[in-house]
Amino acid sequence: MGIRRANLDDAASLAALSIEVWIGTYLRRGVNAFFANYALTEFTKAKFESHLGDANEAFFVSDNEEGIDGFIRVSEGRIPPVSCCSTTEISTLYVQPRHHGQGLGKQLLREGLKHCQDREAKSVWLTTNAENAPAIRFYQAQGFTNVGQTHFRIEEEAYLNEVFAYTLG
Repeated sequence: MGIRRANLDDAASLAALSIEVWIGTYLRRGVNAFFANYALTEFTKAKFESHLGDANEAFFVSDNEEGIDGFIRVSEGRIPPVSCCSTTEISTLYVQPRHHGQGLGKQLLREGLKHCQDREAKSVWLTTNAENAPAIRFYQAQGFTNVGQTHFRIEEEAYLNEVFAYTLG
């Protein structure tokens, strides 16, 4: 199938994929109400419809014969967590776990970086959980440099994240 720009009809699929990947990646010892409430309020069809309609957001999806198996979200006009970063963020790169190792993440990342170059961004940044060793290795292998740390927050809780940057062309 391939990589394509997401559209409003993809909102429900993006929400479901996000729940699958987020819970599978970050909740290692069961799902409690705190995290379930976050996932079910953050990853909704309505929120994705809103994001898809925002001119500062770009989504690209990996489509297989049955549906979306991964996506990248590029956000412009973001306040970076460290001073050396631009205002362009790769805010999400999710691939269904059963499709890891097939090159989908690399394809989606290339498409996202191409979009950034087309928009004349000089660099791009992203964050990943400091305990997510596979993601950290992936971004480093793609040429991203660790430039600092920040925290991902859910209500009063804070989770350490690494900040990575990539200089474009």
